[in-house]
Amino acid sequence: MKLLSIDPGNEMSGYVWMNEDYTIINIGKVENKNILQFIEDNRHIKIKVCIEMVASYGMSVGQTVFDTCVWIGRFYQASYERSDYIPKLIFRKDVKMNLCGQTRAKDTNIKQALIDRFAYGVPNNGKGYKKDPGYFYGFKADIWQAYALGVTCLDNFNDWEKEV
Repeated sequence: MKLLSIDPGNEMSGYVWMNEDYTIINIGKVENKNILQFIEDNRHIKIKVCIEMVASYGMSVGQTVFDTCVWIGRFYQASYERSDYIPKLIFRKDVKMNLCGQTRAKDTNIKQALIDRFAYGVPNNGKGYKKDPGYFYGFKADIWQAYALGVTCLDNFNDWEKEV
């Protein structure tokens, strides 16, 4: 089984393509249409998809948040139609609770929790160096979040079967 984890944005999204044992196959931040194409191209593979869902905290938001919501829906629909599994929509607070044990955690706390779990003692925050790449080599902001989302999905969900 493979897992596609998506940190959606209004134009571009971070993603991590990974195995169920948490090993990373591919990472990136690409235009949203490329993620839709990736889902279409991999419809023959048993693929699980988790997507970060936005939540309202009572603050006013701009157009980019609404555009991101549209893309979340498009990713969900494409995944639902082309996969044997129902996609998971995961809130940011659930990622924070899973990895850090509290909803007040910040991005740096999440990143450190991932480093401690998967690349403890590896130089350069688990990234390593070009000549000696580490577990998180090539990771950037949105990719960290996509991986945290994927880890949370794998840690917490076994009920991936598609409803009949």
